[in-house]
Amino acid sequence: MNIVVYPGTFDPITNGHFDLIERGARMFDKVIIAIAASPGKQPALDLDSRVALTEEVVAKLPNVEVTGFSGLLTEFLAQKQARIILRGLRAVSDFEYELQLANMNRAMAPDVESVFLTPALENSYISSTMVREIAKLGGDVSKLVHPRVVEALNARYNS
Repeated sequence: MNIVVYPGTFDPITNGHFDLIERGARMFDKVIIAIAASPGKQPALDLDSRVALTEEVVAKLPNVEVTGFSGLLTEFLAQKQARIILRGLRAVSDFEYELQLANMNRAMAPDVESVFLTPALENSYISSTMVREIAKLGGDVSKLVHPRVVEALNARYNS
């Protein structure tokens, strides 16, 4: 089975993430969305909320699994018997960081490969950071995220 792991904080999951997940689901037998606990980043939404929201967003994709994790990504891949990492590249500025990650992962686990997808043009400017900032300031993020994510962000910032 050709399994790909799409890791990230997903704080929150955006339409850009979903675009890559949906395309990955057509390319691979199974996509595992690995949501990092990332306590150092101090996520706006707790891990359980991010997992639940992501599960709702991807519910129509039968070959996609969502799970939270902490620790090394290479160890998570080994546990899931996966050898491929899916990552997104929005802009040239993402490339240098993603290349460093790919090389470090390969150094730690030589059989692991990284696959990079670029988002659809209409999603190329969306980032979780920007979505959080807009939501925090009371702006409309409904064109950037799933309706359920809008509800969660409104509850987080407008309660």
